[in-house]
Amino acid sequence: MFNALVINKADNEYTTTFTSVAESDLPEGDVKVEVLYSTLNYKDALAITGKSPVVRRFPMVPGIDFVGRVSESNHNEYKAGDLVVLNGWGVGETHWGGLSQKASVNGDWLVPLPASFDPKLAMAIGTAGYTAMLCILALERQGIKPEMGKILVTGAAGGVGSVAVAILSKLGYDVIALSGRVEEESDYLKSLGASEIMHRDELQHPGKPLAKERWVGVVDVVGSHVLANACAGTQYGGVVTACGLAAGMDFPATVAPFILRGVTLVGIDSVMCPKAKRLEAWKRLETDLDVTKLQNIYTEIGLSQAQGVATELLEGKVRGRVIVDVNR
Repeated sequence: MFNALVINKADNEYTTTFTSVAESDLPEGDVKVEVLYSTLNYKDALAITGKSPVVRRFPMVPGIDFVGRVSESNHNEYKAGDLVVLNGWGVGETHWGGLSQKASVNGDWLVPLPASFDPKLAMAIGTAGYTAMLCILALERQGIKPEMGKILVTGAAGGVGSVAVAILSKLGYDVIALSGRVEEESDYLKSLGASEIMHRDELQHPGKPLAKERWVGVVDVVGSHVLANACAGTQYGGVVTACGLAAGMDFPATVAPFILRGVTLVGIDSVMCPKAKRLEAWKRLETDLDVTKLQNIYTEIGLSQAQGVATELLEGKVRGRVIVDVNR
């Protein structure tokens, strides 16, 4: 038996419980893992609370990522004792995820734990940090360089945003951090490397098709009007990366930024991202993230606390990353 968060739905009643599970109930997989740490992401909070139909099968263990030690393997790339990381691939949605002491997964979904990171540090980065790195790699591939102008990071006090600000500042970019909690988080965001703090109110309402050109690149986790206004304020030839929907799935924009300023909008998918890109992102995280800043980015909780913190996360009360020690 092992502990896990388990989501069930019966007779239209949606429940999440912290409970004991038999190992025989684990789903199929050619690699079994003793989970050490998972995290609590926005998608996990939606799944745990039932605020959005994230979970596709029941019962389900949430948790879109984890780090752990292989206990059994029938996969040719891994053996017992190997430390591994998993991000995405539908875990926590269609396949049991990381908010559990044990996991059974497809070995093709795993990547080796980078040598520079211990397990806790890997989850301080987690899917949020890996997604932030994918956004930055996309900006680079589109030719965006520090000398070309400022980079806007929306939802900057959240997980993706915090890591994005830290990486971009280390790479020499001038970062504008957008947040709805400016008074509380201004010092925090400046400590990560932001040069300017901008209140979310400036972008979260309907805006003009084109606005003043203020930034050459964007890392957006918010969507909706914020994304539309971020595009409208992007300078000629700039690039906007979109990886989240904290404010909604809608995109109430016009084509003006794209056909009049040559702005490029790049979608970032961290869930089904090919393994080669995952390995590239984790390799770059080893060199381009100042890990000393991670101490300010994350808080640690036990598995039994995850339900309560999930509600706080959706209410915008959680800063940065939340690491979950599944063994307490």
